[in-house]
Amino acid sequence: MSNDNHITIYEHEILRIDRGEKRVSVNQLKALQEFYGESGVPYYSLIHNGVKFCEYVGVLQVGDTLIEILPKVDKNLTDSEASWRKVLIDMLHAVGLFNLQAPSSSNLKLNSNSILDLYFELFVKEVKYLLRQGLVKKYRKTEGNSTSLKGSLKFGKHISQNLVHQERFYIQHTVYDTTHELHAILYKVLKLLLRINTNQSIQGSLKSLELEFPEMPDLKITEATFNRLHLNRKTQGYHNAIEIARMLLLNYHPDVSKGSNHILALMFDMNLLWEQFVYVSLRKFKKGNTTITAQNTRNFWKTSKGSKSRMKPDIVLNIDKADCVVIDTKWKNIKNYNPSPEDLRQMFAYMKYYKAKKVALIYPGTDFSNSSGFYYDHDKYGAHEIGKEECSVISLPYNTDIRQWQKQIALDIYNWVEVNDESSVDC
Repeated sequence: MSNDNHITIYEHEILRIDRGEKRVSVNQLKALQEFYGESGVPYYSLIHNGVKFCEYVGVLQVGDTLIEILPKVDKNLTDSEASWRKVLIDMLHAVGLFNLQAPSSSNLKLNSNSILDLYFELFVKEVKYLLRQGLVKKYRKTEGNSTSLKGSLKFGKHISQNLVHQERFYIQHTVYDTTHELHAILYKVLKLLLRINTNQSIQGSLKSLELEFPEMPDLKITEATFNRLHLNRKTQGYHNAIEIARMLLLNYHPDVSKGSNHILALMFDMNLLWEQFVYVSLRKFKKGNTTITAQNTRNFWKTSKGSKSRMKPDIVLNIDKADCVVIDTKWKNIKNYNPSPEDLRQMFAYMKYYKAKKVALIYPGTDFSNSSGFYYDHDKYGAHEIGKEECSVISLPYNTDIRQWQKQIALDIYNWVEVNDESSVDC
């Protein structure tokens, strides 16, 4: 998809102002350059007259223009943009970044033009659900002039403000209403979406919500605001809406200079997404008594002054057992190429520290392959003999049917764990 307001590309592709089937305008490029700044952003790099995207996927909204970056296992595949968009949405759903099983979002349709539209739709559904349930009220302290004396009289302010208005009292008292931080956050997101949304099918719902939702004071909202929130039994239903609010507000970057090229960046690192996707797939189709841990950290090195270096493999099966297996995931299609020496050395260190029976590097691909190799014998200095320590390089075929893909991932990995393949290549 490519028009003036919606550009869809794939990871690692380039957008220029002067050539290419898909281009950005001079103003759009300038906004991306300003957003990149001196310290840079991880989503893309600057090149002459353009930008080059990396392994991050998602959406960048620059002013009224939406740049959508989709994953793709192989650039030669002919699957449509809609298919890869669905793959990305389904992967995000699988790892828990879309909680579509909540009663409040059971009617959500997965036919949006982009991930951004989906988050907007989901936010609308969640807020409508909260309004139907009735907004939670809380106690809060307020102060001001009143014609009746209730609460406590603030004597100093009463004298200064009401010296000639003896019928008024400046008081502090407690009220029980819907004006509190949770609603201020949701209201701020609502006003933001009304300003930046470009999907006309959503705009009507946003305007309707603006009329229904009570007006709230404008709060300065930062990451610390979300970190101090604590939902209880009464407010647990706000969880989904607040999580979407966190994602939108903390990734919105207003253009303070001209006010026309605001940037909203909802980007996901495909390496981390692939790691989580493989992990949840193994858990979903767990076999027997297998135990699965993710990001298990162990100390690796320590200086004489006390600072430590740690190692953290992506996935460990049956940790601290005789059949322990360590898996590291990499989001790239290596085809018939060997992994990097750094990755192979890393897997060797994992094998030693976790006393693993096997280690494997897991890649996505178009077909299943398993190059099960062995490290050279390191116990004999200068020896040129193959040892018994195994390192596998496994490519798992993608599937646009997400459930079947997860099932096949689990099946292929568990089969590899159980089968001792004697065929080998040099690691």
